[in-house]
Amino acid sequence: MSTVTPVDPGTAAPGYRPGRTLPLRVEAMRQLRRRRTLVIGAVLALLPFVVLAAFQIGGTPGRENRTTFIELATASGVNFATTLLFMGTGFLLVIPVALFCGDSVASEASWSSLRYLLAAPVPRARLLARKFTVALAFSAAAVVLLPAVGLLVGTAAYGWGDLKLPTGATLSAGEALPRLAIAVLYVFLAEIVVGALAFWLSTATDAPLGAVGGAVFVSIVTGVLDAVTALGSLREWLPAHWQYAWADALQPQLEWGGMVQGVVLSLSYSVVLLALSFRGFAAKDVVS
Repeated sequence: MSTVTPVDPGTAAPGYRPGRTLPLRVEAMRQLRRRRTLVIGAVLALLPFVVLAAFQIGGTPGRENRTTFIELATASGVNFATTLLFMGTGFLLVIPVALFCGDSVASEASWSSLRYLLAAPVPRARLLARKFTVALAFSAAAVVLLPAVGLLVGTAAYGWGDLKLPTGATLSAGEALPRLAIAVLYVFLAEIVVGALAFWLSTATDAPLGAVGGAVFVSIVTGVLDAVTALGSLREWLPAHWQYAWADALQPQLEWGGMVQGVVLSLSYSVVLLALSFRGFAAKDVVS
Protein backbone atom coordinates (compact mmCIF):
# COMPACT_ATOMS: atom_id res chain seq x y z
CA MET A 1 0.00 0.00 0.00
CA SER A 2 1.42 3.36 -0.98
CA THR A 3 2.10 6.09 1.55
CA VAL A 4 -0.02 9.22 1.26
CA THR A 5 2.07 12.38 1.23
CA PRO A 6 0.14 15.62 1.81
CA VAL A 7 0.89 18.63 -0.32
CA ASP A 8 3.23 21.09 1.37
CA PRO A 9 1.76 24.61 0.94
CA GLY A 10 5.30 25.93 0.75
CA THR A 11 6.17 23.82 -2.30
CA ALA A 12 2.76 23.90 -4.00
CA ALA A 13 2.35 25.56 -7.37
CA PRO A 14 1.59 29.28 -7.31
CA GLY A 15 -2.13 29.93 -7.04
CA TYR A 16 -2.92 26.44 -5.74
CA ARG A 17 -5.73 26.51 -3.18
CA PRO A 18 -6.87 23.14 -1.78
CA GLY A 19 -10.20 24.67 -0.80
CA ARG A 20 -10.95 25.59 -4.41
CA THR A 21 -10.36 22.19 -5.97
CA LEU A 22 -13.26 20.15 -7.38
CA PRO A 23 -16.09 22.72 -6.98
CA LEU A 24 -19.53 21.27 -6.28
CA ARG A 25 -20.91 22.59 -9.56
CA VAL A 26 -18.19 20.78 -11.51
CA GLU A 27 -18.87 17.46 -9.80
CA ALA A 28 -22.63 17.98 -10.13
CA MET A 29 -22.38 18.60 -13.87
CA ARG A 30 -20.15 15.56 -14.31
CA GLN A 31 -22.71 13.36 -12.55
CA LEU A 32 -25.66 14.98 -14.32
CA ARG A 33 -24.22 14.10 -17.72
CA ARG A 34 -23.81 10.46 -16.76
CA ARG A 35 -26.09 8.08 -18.66
CA ARG A 36 -27.20 6.33 -15.48
CA THR A 37 -28.44 9.65 -14.08
CA LEU A 38 -30.59 10.26 -17.13
CA VAL A 39 -31.90 6.69 -17.10
CA ILE A 40 -32.88 6.83 -13.42
CA GLY A 41 -34.60 10.18 -13.91
CA ALA A 42 -36.52 8.86 -16.90
CA VAL A 43 -37.60 5.69 -15.09
CA LEU A 44 -38.84 7.55 -12.02
CA ALA A 45 -40.65 10.12 -14.18
CA LEU A 46 -42.33 7.45 -16.30
CA LEU A 47 -43.32 5.15 -13.45
CA PRO A 48 -46.40 7.19 -12.45
CA PHE A 49 -47.67 6.88 -16.03
CA VAL A 50 -47.09 3.12 -15.92
CA VAL A 51 -49.03 2.82 -12.66
CA LEU A 52 -51.79 5.03 -14.06
CA ALA A 53 -52.02 2.84 -17.15
CA ALA A 54 -52.24 -0.25 -14.93
CA PHE A 55 -55.15 1.28 -13.04
CA GLN A 56 -56.85 2.33 -16.25
CA ILE A 57 -56.53 -1.16 -17.70
CA GLY A 58 -57.31 -3.07 -14.55
CA GLY A 59 -59.93 -0.73 -13.14
CA THR A 60 -60.25 0.56 -9.59
CA PRO A 61 -57.97 -1.34 -7.19
CA GLY A 62 -59.89 -4.05 -5.34
CA ARG A 63 -60.58 -3.74 -1.66
CA GLU A 64 -58.97 -6.36 0.59
CA ASN A 65 -59.73 -7.15 4.20
CA ARG A 66 -57.18 -4.52 5.14
CA THR A 67 -57.32 -1.21 3.32
CA THR A 68 -53.97 0.23 2.18
CA PHE A 69 -52.88 3.31 0.26
CA ILE A 70 -52.93 1.28 -2.95
CA GLU A 71 -56.67 0.61 -2.64
CA LEU A 72 -57.21 4.38 -2.29
CA ALA A 73 -54.88 5.42 -5.10
CA THR A 74 -57.64 6.62 -7.43
CA ALA A 75 -59.41 8.76 -4.81
CA SER A 76 -57.48 11.93 -5.69
CA GLY A 77 -54.19 13.23 -7.00
CA VAL A 78 -52.80 13.41 -3.46
CA ASN A 79 -53.79 9.79 -2.88
CA PHE A 80 -52.06 8.78 -6.11
CA ALA A 81 -48.83 10.52 -5.06
CA THR A 82 -49.00 8.92 -1.63
CA THR A 83 -49.48 5.51 -3.25
CA LEU A 84 -46.34 5.97 -5.33
CA LEU A 85 -44.39 6.91 -2.22
CA PHE A 86 -45.78 3.80 -0.54
CA MET A 87 -44.75 1.64 -3.50
CA GLY A 88 -41.28 3.19 -3.66
CA THR A 89 -40.43 2.84 0.01
CA GLY A 90 -38.38 -0.20 0.89
CA PHE A 91 -36.91 -1.07 -2.50
CA LEU A 92 -37.63 1.14 -5.52
CA LEU A 93 -36.18 4.30 -3.99
CA VAL A 94 -33.31 2.35 -2.44
CA ILE A 95 -31.86 1.65 -5.89
CA PRO A 96 -31.19 5.25 -7.03
CA VAL A 97 -29.78 6.19 -3.61
CA ALA A 98 -27.45 3.18 -3.64
CA LEU A 99 -26.51 3.85 -7.27
CA PHE A 100 -25.69 7.53 -6.88
CA CYS A 101 -23.65 6.96 -3.72
CA GLY A 102 -22.12 3.59 -4.55
CA ASP A 103 -21.05 4.53 -8.05
CA SER A 104 -19.44 7.85 -7.18
CA VAL A 105 -15.94 6.78 -6.12
CA ALA A 106 -15.76 3.20 -7.41
CA SER A 107 -16.54 4.29 -10.97
CA GLU A 108 -13.60 6.71 -10.93
CA ALA A 109 -11.36 3.89 -9.71
CA SER A 110 -12.63 1.50 -12.40
CA TRP A 111 -11.93 4.12 -15.09
CA SER A 112 -8.44 4.75 -13.64
CA SER A 113 -9.34 8.44 -13.38
CA LEU A 114 -9.25 8.54 -9.59
CA ARG A 115 -5.45 8.79 -9.54
CA TYR A 116 -5.57 11.84 -11.81
CA LEU A 117 -8.14 13.60 -9.62
CA LEU A 118 -5.92 13.10 -6.59
CA ALA A 119 -2.86 14.16 -8.58
CA ALA A 120 -4.53 17.49 -9.49
CA PRO A 121 -4.17 17.53 -6.47
CA VAL A 122 -7.62 17.32 -4.83
CA PRO A 123 -7.29 16.51 -1.11
CA ARG A 124 -8.75 13.09 -0.40
CA ALA A 125 -11.11 14.26 2.32
CA ARG A 126 -12.38 17.04 0.07
CA LEU A 127 -12.85 14.62 -2.81
CA LEU A 128 -15.02 12.33 -0.67
CA ALA A 129 -16.97 15.21 0.84
CA ARG A 130 -17.72 16.67 -2.59
CA LYS A 131 -18.73 13.35 -4.09
CA PHE A 132 -20.97 12.35 -1.18
CA THR A 133 -22.64 15.77 -1.10
CA VAL A 134 -23.47 15.61 -4.81
CA ALA A 135 -24.59 11.98 -4.49
CA LEU A 136 -26.97 12.93 -1.68
CA ALA A 137 -28.32 15.84 -3.72
CA PHE A 138 -29.12 13.54 -6.65
CA SER A 139 -30.60 10.98 -4.24
CA ALA A 140 -32.86 13.63 -2.76
CA ALA A 141 -33.96 14.66 -6.26
CA ALA A 142 -34.82 11.02 -7.04
CA VAL A 143 -36.86 10.63 -3.86
CA VAL A 144 -38.78 13.85 -4.56
CA LEU A 145 -39.26 13.18 -8.27
CA LEU A 146 -41.44 10.08 -7.91
CA PRO A 147 -44.23 11.55 -5.71
CA ALA A 148 -43.97 14.96 -7.39
CA VAL A 149 -44.66 13.54 -10.85
CA GLY A 150 -47.25 11.27 -9.26
CA LEU A 151 -49.06 14.28 -7.84
CA LEU A 152 -49.23 15.96 -11.25
CA VAL A 153 -50.29 12.79 -13.06
CA GLY A 154 -52.79 11.80 -10.37
CA THR A 155 -54.37 15.25 -10.26
CA ALA A 156 -54.78 15.26 -14.04
CA ALA A 157 -56.35 11.79 -13.96
CA TYR A 158 -58.38 11.80 -10.74
CA GLY A 159 -58.75 15.46 -9.86
CA TRP A 160 -57.70 17.59 -6.95
CA GLY A 161 -59.23 16.38 -3.70
CA ASP A 162 -58.78 15.39 -0.11
CA LEU A 163 -56.45 12.63 1.04
CA LYS A 164 -58.36 9.54 2.09
CA LEU A 165 -56.54 7.45 4.68
CA PRO A 166 -56.64 3.67 5.17
CA THR A 167 -58.06 4.29 8.65
CA GLY A 168 -61.17 5.85 7.12
CA ALA A 169 -60.20 9.39 8.11
CA THR A 170 -59.68 12.23 5.63
CA LEU A 171 -57.22 15.09 5.39
CA SER A 172 -58.02 18.18 3.35
CA ALA A 173 -55.76 18.70 0.35
CA GLY A 174 -54.36 21.88 1.87
CA GLU A 175 -53.38 20.02 5.04
CA ALA A 176 -52.23 16.88 3.25
CA LEU A 177 -49.62 18.55 1.03
CA PRO A 178 -47.36 19.75 3.87
CA ARG A 179 -47.79 16.36 5.55
CA LEU A 180 -46.81 14.62 2.32
CA ALA A 181 -43.73 16.85 2.11
CA ILE A 182 -42.77 15.74 5.63
CA ALA A 183 -43.23 12.12 4.57
CA VAL A 184 -40.98 12.58 1.52
CA LEU A 185 -38.33 14.30 3.65
CA TYR A 186 -38.45 11.43 6.11
CA VAL A 187 -38.02 8.85 3.35
CA PHE A 188 -34.91 10.67 2.15
CA LEU A 189 -33.42 10.92 5.64
CA ALA A 190 -34.17 7.26 6.28
CA GLU A 191 -32.40 6.31 3.04
CA ILE A 192 -29.20 8.16 3.96
CA VAL A 193 -27.97 5.05 5.77
CA VAL A 194 -28.24 3.14 2.47
CA GLY A 195 -26.30 5.90 0.73
CA ALA A 196 -23.63 5.92 3.43
CA LEU A 197 -23.24 2.13 3.21
CA ALA A 198 -22.98 2.27 -0.59
CA PHE A 199 -20.47 5.12 -0.33
CA TRP A 200 -18.31 3.19 2.13
CA LEU A 201 -18.32 0.17 -0.17
CA SER A 202 -17.51 2.50 -3.07
CA THR A 203 -14.33 3.62 -1.33
CA ALA A 204 -13.37 0.03 -0.53
CA THR A 205 -13.79 -1.51 -3.99
CA ASP A 206 -13.07 -0.64 -7.61
CA ALA A 207 -16.26 -2.39 -8.78
CA PRO A 208 -19.25 0.01 -8.88
CA LEU A 209 -21.75 -2.84 -9.21
CA GLY A 210 -20.27 -4.44 -6.11
CA ALA A 211 -20.80 -1.30 -4.05
CA VAL A 212 -24.32 -0.68 -5.36
CA GLY A 213 -25.33 -4.33 -5.19
CA GLY A 214 -23.89 -4.74 -1.72
CA ALA A 215 -25.91 -1.83 -0.35
CA VAL A 216 -29.11 -3.05 -2.00
CA PHE A 217 -28.48 -6.59 -0.74
CA VAL A 218 -27.98 -5.42 2.85
CA SER A 219 -31.15 -3.34 2.58
CA ILE A 220 -33.09 -6.41 1.44
CA VAL A 221 -31.62 -8.57 4.21
CA THR A 222 -32.52 -6.05 6.92
CA GLY A 223 -36.05 -5.94 5.54
CA VAL A 224 -36.28 -9.72 5.75
CA LEU A 225 -34.91 -9.72 9.29
CA ASP A 226 -37.43 -7.09 10.30
CA ALA A 227 -40.19 -9.52 9.30
CA VAL A 228 -38.85 -12.11 11.76
CA THR A 229 -41.02 -11.36 14.78
CA ALA A 230 -38.95 -13.75 16.93
CA LEU A 231 -36.25 -11.06 17.05
CA GLY A 232 -38.57 -8.96 19.18
CA SER A 233 -37.26 -5.55 20.19
CA LEU A 234 -33.96 -6.22 18.38
CA ARG A 235 -35.76 -5.29 15.16
CA GLU A 236 -35.87 -1.68 16.35
CA TRP A 237 -32.12 -1.50 15.65
CA LEU A 238 -32.75 -2.25 11.99
CA PRO A 239 -33.24 0.78 9.69
CA ALA A 240 -35.83 -1.21 7.75
CA HIS A 241 -38.02 -1.37 10.87
CA TRP A 242 -38.76 2.35 10.55
CA GLN A 243 -38.95 2.71 6.78
CA TYR A 244 -42.75 3.16 6.75
CA ALA A 245 -42.84 5.47 9.77
CA TRP A 246 -43.59 8.32 7.34
CA ALA A 247 -47.21 7.15 7.38
CA ASP A 248 -47.46 8.71 10.86
CA ALA A 249 -47.18 12.11 9.17
CA LEU A 250 -50.42 11.42 7.31
CA GLN A 251 -52.55 10.60 10.33
CA PRO A 252 -55.25 13.01 11.55
CA GLN A 253 -53.00 13.67 14.54
CA LEU A 254 -49.41 13.93 13.35
CA GLU A 255 -47.11 11.53 15.23
CA TRP A 256 -43.39 12.22 15.40
CA GLY A 257 -42.15 9.37 17.60
CA GLY A 258 -41.49 6.72 14.95
CA MET A 259 -40.01 9.18 12.48
CA VAL A 260 -37.63 10.65 15.05
CA GLN A 261 -36.38 7.17 15.99
CA GLY A 262 -35.97 6.24 12.34
CA VAL A 263 -34.00 9.39 11.48
CA VAL A 264 -31.76 9.13 14.55
CA LEU A 265 -30.96 5.49 13.75
CA SER A 266 -30.28 6.25 10.09
CA LEU A 267 -28.01 9.21 10.81
CA SER A 268 -26.17 7.37 13.60
CA TYR A 269 -25.28 4.46 11.34
CA SER A 270 -24.41 6.91 8.57
CA VAL A 271 -21.89 8.78 10.70
CA VAL A 272 -20.10 5.52 11.51
CA LEU A 273 -20.08 4.38 7.88
CA LEU A 274 -18.83 7.75 6.63
CA ALA A 275 -16.06 7.72 9.25
CA LEU A 276 -14.99 4.31 7.93
CA SER A 277 -15.09 5.70 4.40
CA PHE A 278 -12.82 8.64 5.15
CA ARG A 279 -10.48 6.59 7.32
CA GLY A 280 -10.05 3.80 4.80
CA PHE A 281 -9.74 6.06 1.76
CA ALA A 282 -7.07 8.20 3.43
CA ALA A 283 -4.58 5.35 3.10
CA LYS A 284 -5.95 3.64 0.00
CA ASP A 285 -3.58 2.81 -2.84
CA VAL A 286 -5.09 4.45 -5.93
CA VAL A 287 -2.17 3.67 -8.22
CA SER A 288 -2.88 -0.01 -8.73
